[in-house]
Amino acid sequence: MVRQRKPVRKKRRWIPVCGLLLCLAVFFGWNELGEKLDTRETTVWRNGTTESIDGNTFYSKYMILVRLSDGQTLLQKNSRERLYPASLTKMMTAIVCLENASDLNRQVQLSPAMFERLQAENASMAGFQPGESVPVIDLLYGMMLPSGAECCEGMADYIAGSEAAFAALMNQKAKDLGMKDTHFVNTTGLYDEEHYSTAYDLSLLLSYALNNESFRAIFTAKSYTTTPTQLHPQGMTFYSTMFKEMDTAAFSQGEILGGKTGFTDQSGLCLASLAEKDGEAYILVTAGAPGNHATEQFNITDAFAVYNGFC
Repeated sequence: MVRQRKPVRKKRRWIPVCGLLLCLAVFFGWNELGEKLDTRETTVWRNGTTESIDGNTFYSKYMILVRLSDGQTLLQKNSRERLYPASLTKMMTAIVCLENASDLNRQVQLSPAMFERLQAENASMAGFQPGESVPVIDLLYGMMLPSGAECCEGMADYIAGSEAAFAALMNQKAKDLGMKDTHFVNTTGLYDEEHYSTAYDLSLLLSYALNNESFRAIFTAKSYTTTPTQLHPQGMTFYSTMFKEMDTAAFSQGEILGGKTGFTDQSGLCLASLAEKDGEAYILVTAGAPGNHATEQFNITDAFAVYNGFC
């Protein structure tokens, strides 16, 4: 269950006004955050037949639920429409790293040059310092759990010599996987008009990446403690940005096993997750949910609603 934000106490005299505004919002199709609701239908597959449900059933504008055993799509909403993937990009960054780094214990020195720029762009950081030497495996956990941008760019420099050259590897991998409406220009998911994907394409990526044992271990980790370095003699402990927003990962007859969150102003709240229910494994990719890091995490709210109702 998603962790609830502590409500703010409001004075009673505003209750009638708030009630009126809520009624108007529902009537005109706006949500509680003042954003236009997506009223397009969501398609569900049940027992070989299709049905449509109200697009307002979920917060996310884009979504796809896939059963891994046979690749069957069970639910989709705008899954072939372009979206900005935000930090879901880091799933591709991680799998390309894993397939091109022969030694996961190899030390990588983080170039000081990238830090000031990443901080100016308000990129999420894992906490490594300029010039710090870090094992590859720690950078992989750093890019996936706390969503550290310095880990992504450090690995890009190590493997390909530059972020642009590494993005070319990402695009080649996307082509190999049949991700026909995807294009990457960076390793982090920071907004760029030419950096886009679809929920369907991202489901192809996640389905493929989960076959890699190291990727799966990282994707399903709730926390990870790094190797001690000169700058971090006790190491650092990372926590999954998804799991820390949950009171519990369990749902009816199942459990969310792992996930990667994402957010930019342009992409909204995003989530790619893996769950198991009644012995079957499922992946869900959602994007475009309203809110931000300070609000309820509607991407996670949607995940529980989908896994509970449609698996």
